[in-house]
Amino acid sequence: MITKCLPVEEDAIQFASRLLRDGQVVAFPTETVYGLGADALNESAVRAIFAAKERPADNPLIVHVAEESHLDGLCQVTETAIKLMRAFWPGPLTMLLMKTSRVPDVTTAGLPSVAVRCPNHPAALRLLRECKLPIAAPSANRSGRPSPTTAQHVYEDMQGRIPLILDGGSCQVGVESTVVDLTGGVPCVLRPGAVTPEMIAAVAGECTVAPSVMRPLKEGEHAPSPGMKHRHYAPKAKMTLFVGEDEKVAAEMARRYDETDNAVILCHTGLIPLFGDRRVYPLGDSPMESAHVLFQRLREMDELGVSLILAQGWETRGEGLAVMNRMARAAAFDIVQV
Repeated sequence: MITKCLPVEEDAIQFASRLLRDGQVVAFPTETVYGLGADALNESAVRAIFAAKERPADNPLIVHVAEESHLDGLCQVTETAIKLMRAFWPGPLTMLLMKTSRVPDVTTAGLPSVAVRCPNHPAALRLLRECKLPIAAPSANRSGRPSPTTAQHVYEDMQGRIPLILDGGSCQVGVESTVVDLTGGVPCVLRPGAVTPEMIAAVAGECTVAPSVMRPLKEGEHAPSPGMKHRHYAPKAKMTLFVGEDEKVAAEMARRYDETDNAVILCHTGLIPLFGDRRVYPLGDSPMESAHVLFQRLREMDELGVSLILAQGWETRGEGLAVMNRMARAAAFDIVQV
């Protein structure tokens, strides 16, 4: 299969829409990361997403819609969901709601709930309105790899696997959407993102965070949200994450760097002078700056062929929780407190 990569223009949007209506898979940009989309109501089309990604079938997908009214017939919309939609849609918030029988089990990995969101990206919204379909779309990378934030990242993973990539430039946010479970009494964040638990609580009255956000799932524990169960966001090299006071973190990372061949350091930009002539790459000076560059950095490490990545983390509050969730899973929860 030849994979075309076309800039987001009207002809390309129409071409992508035809492919989606024909049951094929198309990669497209969102404000978070690039998505790998297919008709969410077409079982064979959804299975093609899993095949292209080599994604385990027990990992549910997110269904994207262009507006609130397009949820009719897909799920049971609650009063809390309406409040959150009006506050954060279009935007990086995914809500888990009870699904209808119209949504095939393959889309939800057999779960009774479906994850839904409205992306805040002009190309994604144009595509959704043109094809007139709900689009199931995980991140457009091979399963387990760092998520793609540019069309080139998608091409690296999906060349020869899908017919089309819509190139909308670099993604603004850089990490996947927040996933909040609304099937219980209190909203519960299953995957943190740019919409923080504090922001959700301000609208909904309260919000909890699932314990599994900062730990691996236990044996037999099911994954109601994408990004929870399987190895995610991982570079090819071993990665260790360091948290604590800046100076102590820098000293410990430098020590381990000096003991290892072919290591690299990822740290907050302000700490770079502490590492002298060691090989160092910046992660920005705020969690959101880190979110924007994290997956790009991990892919760069793959290109360099490093054997060990020593990365500085963030406090797990506010926007830092989303970045730490991705970094912890990329490091297989190898976290050093100094």
